[in-house]
Amino acid sequence: MKKILLALAAVLMTGTVSAQNENTIVGYWLTQDKDSKVEIYKAKDGLFYGAIRWLKEPNRNGAPKKDDKNPQEKLQSRAILGLSILNGFHYNQEDKEWVDGTIYDPKSGKTYKCLMWFDGNFTTLHVKGYIGFSIIGREVSWTKTNL
Repeated sequence: MKKILLALAAVLMTGTVSAQNENTIVGYWLTQDKDSKVEIYKAKDGLFYGAIRWLKEPNRNGAPKKDDKNPQEKLQSRAILGLSILNGFHYNQEDKEWVDGTIYDPKSGKTYKCLMWFDGNFTTLHVKGYIGFSIIGREVSWTKTNL
């Protein structure tokens, strides 16, 4: 009987520990091309944001890489390292997704609507950027990592 109770307690504790909540997304994520790491954090406004904290190749021609693809000329001189690329997400408890945010792609200089979610594996984050409707868009997977 003791063994059954211990096994049941272990199963219940594992379920509790692995349960998803709005803060499951917080941390560092290696992007799909494995060339950058994004820190996702919850701000004081209760929304989630993400910034580039590591680049595989942070420099170009001996100088920090710049946001030179940005359509706003005045922003083209800002560094990619430290750049905020995820903005304004909130957690949808019912759908277990982070929604209503945007993602900026410094490689193209474009900003897209975005949503993010897990498929039961909390070490792989699905990130989908889209224009218009979320059915059409590009989905990538980011991997949980350390800085």
